[in-house]
Amino acid sequence: MSEIKVPVFSESVSEGTLLGWNVQPGTSVKRGDVLAEIETDKVVLEVIAQEDGVLKSVTKNEGDTVLSEEVLGELAAGEAGAAAPAPAAASTETSADPAQSAGGESQAREPQAVPAPAAQNERREDLSPAVRKIVAEKGLDPAQVPASGPRGNITKADAMNAQPGQATQAQTSAPAVQLPAGERPEERVQMTRIRQRIAERLKEVQNTTAMLTTFNEVDMKPIMDLRKKYQDQFVAKHDVKLGFMSFFVRAATEALKAFPAVNASVDGKDVIYHGFYDIGIAVSTDRGLVVPILRDTDQMSLADIEKGIGDYAKKARSNKLSMEDMSGGTFTITNGGTFGSMMSTPIINAPQSAILGMHNIVQRPVVVNGEIVIRPMMYVALSYDHRIIDGSESVRFLVTIKNLLEDPARLLLDI
Repeated sequence: MSEIKVPVFSESVSEGTLLGWNVQPGTSVKRGDVLAEIETDKVVLEVIAQEDGVLKSVTKNEGDTVLSEEVLGELAAGEAGAAAPAPAAASTETSADPAQSAGGESQAREPQAVPAPAAQNERREDLSPAVRKIVAEKGLDPAQVPASGPRGNITKADAMNAQPGQATQAQTSAPAVQLPAGERPEERVQMTRIRQRIAERLKEVQNTTAMLTTFNEVDMKPIMDLRKKYQDQFVAKHDVKLGFMSFFVRAATEALKAFPAVNASVDGKDVIYHGFYDIGIAVSTDRGLVVPILRDTDQMSLADIEKGIGDYAKKARSNKLSMEDMSGGTFTITNGGTFGSMMSTPIINAPQSAILGMHNIVQRPVVVNGEIVIRPMMYVALSYDHRIIDGSESVRFLVTIKNLLEDPARLLLDI
């Protein structure tokens, strides 16, 4: 008999919430199966079976608070119990779930008859807690979501990647929260741990920093022309598309070198100046905003940055981001333009001293060389901690970014 324990938390995480068990006591499990899921204020952690056997008992239930390395239940190694549901259909395709395809193995399954719709729908209702939450928030019909799990089950990646067309018409137009019927309906829903922590940190920043925001605008035509000219060659060589974010990361890195206070952090009465450049990229997920970190961006090429961002985006969509992925960071970039934002004042990601906000690109009339022309313009915003960054520094920092983006050759020539 072996103990099933909570994964080790990072030093900044004290406890978590058990989202629920994916299997019931008496059920046979295989080594590597996800037994349960735990939500912390940063990430969702999976409790993995370390060996084949039977789940004998559980000591914690859905909604319980759990601590690092606390015992959750017991596993009888080598024993056989109730069989898990059979796969929904034959498949020789690699699983869409990164965790299940990580080993690189691809074995053909025995051909089996496709189950009747009623039986298939019944199995689809047996969802893990995390998948059940995503399905509810996105208004998906589980019977319409392609499943890639080892037992024909819907994985988190399946639910996260489900397209709007896979939900019924009524569900796609319905809100994420289904309010009860009535003239003035209300529903009380407890915030997730991640959402609670986001709220605490945002309010803490407002209360403890002297936050101010400065704005500027960037003519995006030079970058757009560069991307159009070299996109095909870039993709052919690096197997990744050349986006806007890599240019902003490179420009921000160069500006941080010139203005060390913007790359610093406050610790009590001390200011810590960092001699490295770890830039967080804010990513929106169904659970809230997360900020994975690109480390040592001064040593990264545009292709390295694009690949890093792509990897983090895939992890975020399938809830595979680790605590290490989001720990640290000396500066943050957030892109509200992907949602159509024209202008905003982003809130600093403490203990960092500044954050850069990107916005929507809009064709606007501007004056160039004394003539009115139409250019793709973007407003940019820098929110900063006025306790350690002077107004002149913040303005010059943002102007540096503007100048580098409007003449991207300077990024490549390091001038």
